[in-house]
Amino acid sequence: MTEQSDMARRPMVNLDGRTAIITGSGKGIGAAVAKCLASHGAAVVINYVHDAASAQRTVEDIHSLGGLAIAVQADVCDESQSSKLVGTAVGSFGGVDILVNNAFGRFSFDPRRRSTFAGGDWDEFGAQIEGCLHGAYLMCSHVVPLMRAQTSGRIINISSNLVDSPIVPYHSYITAKGGLVGMTRSLAQELGGFGITVNAIAAGLTAGTASSAATTEDVRERIIAMTPLGRLARPDDIAGGVALLASDMAGFITGQCLHVDGGLTMR
Repeated sequence: MTEQSDMARRPMVNLDGRTAIITGSGKGIGAAVAKCLASHGAAVVINYVHDAASAQRTVEDIHSLGGLAIAVQADVCDESQSSKLVGTAVGSFGGVDILVNNAFGRFSFDPRRRSTFAGGDWDEFGAQIEGCLHGAYLMCSHVVPLMRAQTSGRIINISSNLVDSPIVPYHSYITAKGGLVGMTRSLAQELGGFGITVNAIAAGLTAGTASSAATTEDVRERIIAMTPLGRLARPDDIAGGVALLASDMAGFITGQCLHVDGGLTMR
């Protein structure tokens, strides 16, 4: 076999021997990320809060394809539960190499019922900041010491292209996701010397998720018309971006926010 043909047979993303925690991964984008990382060889920890049945189905889907996965119930906004989640990953698979902060406060992309700034209140902002930023903060606080000790690791935060292109101004959600991008960059600056990369995915409106179910058809059509690739994102699109950033191919990429939105947001 020639060297060229041998290279052609190698998987572009190889996560063999690595362990990934994906928060909020029983269904939707998180489940797609878990399945994708498992398909590339990672052992995955699927996190959920309420929907145990969906999380278990995701585990079974991964097992049916020969992958390794467990489901762990934990509210990542709770100190003790997020610590338990990381401890279970270490106990089950020996460590944590990849953290994907996907969980956020429950939100519906419903342009008809969104809170205008004058009509909103701080409680809505607080709920999004708690669900998105506090959860990511706690998870990072538990995995960073492990990654520093092993001088390697990947942290990937799921943000939104609405931060740069607020087509519909969902104020509380955009504020929280924008804060997550800021956290991404500050952590990348601090942790680079330990071999840890920290990046974000700016996801476009993603079809087939619970959050996007209420998006009106006119808004969907407007987004599709503005998108060079001519469609909405799918969960697998977001998962592919995560897999890239989790792999060795992205070993010299840190502090970046990768827009996975079909070109809608160009910078």
